[in-house]
This record gives sequence, C-alpha cells and structure tokens, in this order.
Amino acid sequence: MAFPARVSSVAVSQINVTPLVDVLLVLLIIFMISTPVVTHKLKIDLPRPIPDGTQQKVEPIQLAIHADGSLYWNDMPVDQIAINAQLAIAGLQKIQPALYIDVADGASYQVVAHVLSSAKSNGMASINFIDRR
Repeated sequence: MAFPARVSSVAVSQINVTPLVDVLLVLLIIFMISTPVVTHKLKIDLPRPIPDGTQQKVEPIQLAIHADGSLYWNDMPVDQIAINAQLAIAGLQKIQPALYIDVADGASYQVVAHVLSSAKSNGMASINFIDRR
C-alpha cells in the first residue's frame, strides 16, 4: 500500500503549541518545588525594646588582660575569683552592661578562654574585644 503524498502549496498558518506546553509544564514543576522552600518560616529571637520610662544608662565594663596574666576590671587590679564574682553580679542585672575585653599581645590563651567561659556561664549577653592597633 502506498500512501499518496500530499503536496500543497499553501503554507501552514497554525502555531505549534507542543513546545509552549512543554515549557509551561517545566515552569509549573519548578514553582511547585520551590514554593515550600520560600514559605518556610524561620524563628528568630529579636531583642525586645526597653520601655521609655525604664531606659537607664549602664556603663560598659572594661576588662584588661595583660601579657603577664594580670587582670584589670575598669582599671582596678583583680584576681580570677573577683572576676567570677563581678561577672556573676553583672550577669544578674536586669539591664546588663557590655563587656569589653582588651587582651594584650602575648597574653596566655588559657586566661582569655577562662574569662570568656566565665562571662558566658554567668549569662553575659554582650561580650566584645577591643583592638588597640
């Protein structure tokens, strides 16, 4: 059986919609996959504002660690036991002061690590380092 060849001199004036449908289906699949990622909620603990009437000015704490291991709390020499007590008192305050640690070059890492762990265990929220270069 031979099929007759259709020879026509008329141009096809219809659009081929198959590629268009393929592209739309791919876009639909992409949006279906990415939508749950976009709508995922992330819980963030933001700081709470202080009411206007209770705003107090709290002086920051300057803690200096010298190369020989000596500690200075607001330019007053202290030992490790006094640092732990002072950090415990500061950690219990309603409005905590910021702790600024100034570590000298050549200071022992063990002393710095002990001060940091003590500050963190006493609940200090704002611990900063001072760079004096």
